Amino acid sequence: MGAGKVAHQSWSKFPAHPSRPWVSFRRRNRIGIIALVICSLFFYLCRRSTVSTGISSHPQSALYCPRNPIQKDILVVLRTGATEILEKLPVHFETTLRCIPNYVIYSDYEEEVEGHHIHDVFDELSQDFKDSVPDFKLYHRLKTKGRDGIFIDGTEHGGSGPSGSLGNPGWKLDKFKFLPMVDKALRHMPQAKWFVFIEMDTYLMWGNLLEYLSKFDAEKPYYIGKQMYIGEVLFAHGGSGFALSAAAMRRVTEHWRAHMAEYNQYTIEKWAGDMVLGKVLKDVQVPLLWAFPHFQGDPVSTLDHNITKADRQPWCYPAITYHHMLENEIRSLWKFEQEWHRARPSGVPLRHADVFKGHIHPYLSSQRKDWDNYSVNPKFSENVLKDGAAHASFETCRLACESNPACLQFSFSNASCSVSSEVRLGRRATVQCLEYSAAASKCEKMNENIKEMGEGTLSTASSGWMVARIAEYVNAMDETCNGHGDWIT
Repeated sequence: MGAGKVAHQSWSKFPAHPSRPWVSFRRRNRIGIIALVICSLFFYLCRRSTVSTGISSHPQSALYCPRNPIQKDILVVLRTGATEILEKLPVHFETTLRCIPNYVIYSDYEEEVEGHHIHDVFDELSQDFKDSVPDFKLYHRLKTKGRDGIFIDGTEHGGSGPSGSLGNPGWKLDKFKFLPMVDKALRHMPQAKWFVFIEMDTYLMWGNLLEYLSKFDAEKPYYIGKQMYIGEVLFAHGGSGFALSAAAMRRVTEHWRAHMAEYNQYTIEKWAGDMVLGKVLKDVQVPLLWAFPHFQGDPVSTLDHNITKADRQPWCYPAITYHHMLENEIRSLWKFEQEWHRARPSGVPLRHADVFKGHIHPYLSSQRKDWDNYSVNPKFSENVLKDGAAHASFETCRLACESNPACLQFSFSNASCSVSSEVRLGRRATVQCLEYSAAASKCEKMNENIKEMGEGTLSTASSGWMVARIAEYVNAMDETCNGHGDWIT
C-alpha cells in the first residue's frame, strides 16, 4: 500500500504535456503498471509474513510439532485462578499449547480468555460446603461481582508469586481445586489414557512428555511426578507437573466421591492441594513414581544442573518440565526448543544438558551488568571470602573467585561479593540475592545494603562466570552420562 501511494504521488507531480497526449497516456499507463506490480509484491510479502507460523521470518522457522501415536490420548489440564490468569496464561497460547491437541483450563472463575473457555472448578461442589469455609470468600465475590471481586478495600489481590502466598485469598482457595479438578478432567475426556496436570508458570516439553508416557501401560494405575514430602505424605509437586493414568484417575474419583466429606475436612486442615491429592492416591494404593529430574521444580534460569536428588543429576536426563518460569523465559525456551528440534531427527529427546549447552552456556560471560546469577553458596563463600577484601569491588570479587579452582561464578552488588561452585544463569536484577531457597526456587533474602550512586540512582548487581572453567565443567558433566541418563520407568 505504501509503495502504491509513492508511485501515485510521483505520477501526479509530473503532469502530461498538453501538446503530447499519446506520450502522456503511455507514460501514465507504464507508471500505473509499475505501481500495480509494486503493490502486488507488497501485499504478497505481507500475506506471507502473516500466515507464517514460525517464531521468526526465517524460512526454516515453521512451527515444529512432534508426532506420536499417543498424542491424542492425553489431556493436559491447566490449573489457575482469577488473580493470576490474565497475566500468566496468554503466553502459553503462543508457545507451549500450540502443539497440544487436547487441553482444558480450570480456575476459580468461569470466563473467556482470548477466545478460550475457562471452567469453574468449584461449580459442582456442595453450596453448603462452600458457604461454610472462609477460604471461599474470594470465590463468592467473583460469582457476585465478576472480576471486580478480586479487589478488596480498593486493593487488587494479584497472583501468588514465585512460591505462593498464604496471605493471598487466591492461594488459600487453590488447595481445594485438586480433587474436583481430577473428577472434572476425567469426565471432560473419558476416553483419554493419560492426564497431565500443570500450572501457569510450568513449562511443558510436549515432545519429551509423549516419548516418556509412551513407555508406560496406561491401563495400569500410574502416578508420576517430582517427589515431595509434607510430614509423612509423599506426593507429586503440583508446580513441577505430574501425570496420572486413566486407571489411577478412576480410582481417585471413585474413592473421593465415596468419602467426600472426609477429604473436604482433610483439605481444610492442610495447606497444599497437591499433598491432599497425594494422600488420596496413597489411600487407593497408587504409589508415586519418582520422576526427578524429568520433572523440575526450578526454572531453567536458576536450575543447578549438578544438583543430586534421588541419586540422580539433571544433566544426563531428558527434560519434561520447568517450574516458576517467567513469561520472557517461556518465550525464550520455546524458541530454543523449536530451533533445536528442527535441526535434529524426530524423536531425539532434549536433555537438560542440551538446554544448558544451547540455551544457557552461550550467555555466560566474564561480566554481565544488571544481572544476578544467584551465586548463593554459603559454605563455599565463607571459605573463599575469608579476608573480606573481595567485597571492595567487582574486580576484587572476580579475583577472589579466580583464586579458588572450584569457583565457577560470582556476583557483586553494594559492597557485597558472592561466589559459587554451582552454575546458574540467573535473572535480570537491580539488587543481589543473598539467600536462595532451592526448595522454594526463589530468593529468600536480597542485599539490603543499598548505596546511592550519583544523582539518586542505585548501584545494581553485576555477575560473572569463569568462562574457561565452565567449558571444562561441561566436558566433565558430559563424561558422567556414560551409561546413565535413560528414561526413568
